[in-house]
Amino acid sequence: MSLEARREFGFLPRQLQEGESLSLPHSRPMPSIGKACHELRVIEHNKTWRLFYKIDDEAIVILDVIEKKTRQTPKPTIDVCQKRLMSYEEAKPKKFKK
Repeated sequence: MSLEARREFGFLPRQLQEGESLSLPHSRPMPSIGKACHELRVIEHNKTWRLFYKIDDEAIVILDVIEKKTRQTPKPTIDVCQKRLMSYEEAKPKKFKK
């Protein structure tokens, strides 16, 4: 991943932390992963990168980052994100669980 792509992946989540709402072309919902889950899109010269995340009350939870080569998100990526999301939810302190 290029330095420019890494910088953009640092900048976009920071915007989310500051309360900005991102939409296409930068972000889109990913209900196939879970509630409040999205993907960030960063396109560099000949590669397309995706960062999958969940917006939670206390955090922006990064679930995975991949180089996307097809239009459809690979099933193994969705499965990994769902497992990580479940692990996060189980580990979250009770005072933050809804």
